[in-house]
Amino acid sequence: MTTPPRPYALLSVGELLADFIGHHVSISLLDAQDFRRYQGGSPANMAANMARLGNKVALAACVGDDNIGKYLVRQIEETGIDTTHIALDPHEPTSLVMVSRTAGTPDFVAYRMADRCLHPNQLPDSLLSQADIFHTTCFALSKQPAQNTIVDAARRAKVAGCQISIDANYAPTIWPDREQAWRVLTDYIAGGALVKLSFDDVERLYAEPKNPDDVLADFHGLGASLICLTLGSEGSLVSYENGEKQARIPGRKVDVVDATGAGDAYWAGFLTAYLDGYAPANCAYAGAALAKMKLTRLGSLPPTIDRETLYQF
Repeated sequence: MTTPPRPYALLSVGELLADFIGHHVSISLLDAQDFRRYQGGSPANMAANMARLGNKVALAACVGDDNIGKYLVRQIEETGIDTTHIALDPHEPTSLVMVSRTAGTPDFVAYRMADRCLHPNQLPDSLLSQADIFHTTCFALSKQPAQNTIVDAARRAKVAGCQISIDANYAPTIWPDREQAWRVLTDYIAGGALVKLSFDDVERLYAEPKNPDDVLADFHGLGASLICLTLGSEGSLVSYENGEKQARIPGRKVDVVDATGAGDAYWAGFLTAYLDGYAPANCAYAGAALAKMKLTRLGSLPPTIDRETLYQF
């Protein structure tokens, strides 16, 4: 007997916030002179990208009961995301991030407020059982009470048959206690998580250069079932079946217009292909295709994207 599909391909959990991104390219925030407002937050961007590809998606997040929060919810609704599980906090204002516009890793400063106020009542078992994938980020896990809420929900999601996913986008400016970050990641990843991380994330997590094979072994040791290590212009490395198999995907030359959000585009493409039943290497090619689309345009991706464009390997 075929199991009926779950209502949501993705339940994305964590920060929905306002990005104020430099209008002109600069070296850092020190020389960024003017900014434009965008809907931001990695889980929210992931959800939006998945929705653009035709997936049914829900977002659990918290914003302030203010006009910036209302703007963010409106922007998310326009992508087709289910916003039922976004809370308006009456005490904390909406979180903000100032970001430089750059061809490389952007400089940023985060003002953490409502995004960390995620509570268990937003993630009931009845919701978890409706999703194929439960996804979050290091940013979302870095503050209480969201930290405990998300780790507990991930455990319950695993029991409900949901695949756990994380973008291990660790940054010491967001999460200064590196030892605590490793403990929380260990708890989260133990559920057989799909893990996405970049080489920049690796250097920040370990606070030193690290051999990719050692990184993959460490994360599989934590319980990760699949790891995708993105290597910038060098492509990506996917390790799966608990480390027994690997695939190396070469990089392709891209004329970068805007690097902001490329990682979220990559993982949205990867997970869409994963849900469509593609092999891990092909998922990585799909992720690279969507990341290239993002890198070569200013601002967000188009409102709708034919997912078949991901599979022109």
